[in-house]
Amino acid sequence: MPQPQPGETTQQSYEVRFDWGAEGLRSVAPGAGLIVVIDTISFTTTIELATGLGLEVEPFPTTDRAAAAAYAASTGAKLAGRRGEPGLSLSPTSMTAENVAAFGAERAVVISLNGSRVSAAAAEFGVPVVAANLRNFSAVARWVRGHQQRLGRRANVAVIAAGERRGDGTLRPAVEDQLAAGALIGALSDLGIDACSPEAAVAAAGFDAMRRAIGHLLTASVSARELDEVGQLNDVRIAARLDVSTVVPVMTAGVFRAENME
Repeated sequence: MPQPQPGETTQQSYEVRFDWGAEGLRSVAPGAGLIVVIDTISFTTTIELATGLGLEVEPFPTTDRAAAAAYAASTGAKLAGRRGEPGLSLSPTSMTAENVAAFGAERAVVISLNGSRVSAAAAEFGVPVVAANLRNFSAVARWVRGHQQRLGRRANVAVIAAGERRGDGTLRPAVEDQLAAGALIGALSDLGIDACSPEAAVAAAGFDAMRRAIGHLLTASVSARELDEVGQLNDVRIAARLDVSTVVPVMTAGVFRAENME
């Protein structure tokens, strides 16, 4: 199991932790009983929609499409397309019943620069990995409480915002992931899972303060402007819908499957 680097100060004394990207995952996931990955535009929104339509979704750990396609073929799955390509793809707008029916496989292998890499890395910790977004944060919080009840004990929660990447490959913290993480952390607190690190508490306070402006914040964000340039702004509008889904994608053995919290 991955461990923090020697001498690194972590949030491990807290029940609810929050950090960014694969680097943050390595810092706050050790000792956690479950990991929540957030990549609002678009990986975890796409996963929530896909699993809600009955697909299994397997995140691929790299962006090597040839390797991903070969892997998918070897397991009886299919590789989802790039955002904006015809049929099923990384784009949330592609997740329709018609596209799922035409996909021709029960499992989709999905590549994304951020969310799939972080999810695949999270699987190495051997605990449940949950995909959260602005659409399903309340359902995810209820699932976490239920998971703790099934265990019969508290299970520390590592919330990981995937963020985006700048042109030089460095992490760009993304406002949409900050807000979704804050929404989830606040919902956990409302259910009594409230021993938050300062980092987690600040994220929750930010969502609470800005909740009424979520639609504007997402569509005006850097991520949205990038998608608007390629005609994909509807992906952002789908991702900006607050608390409309009861689908909780839970990854076990490397594959996300839906659990419904209705």
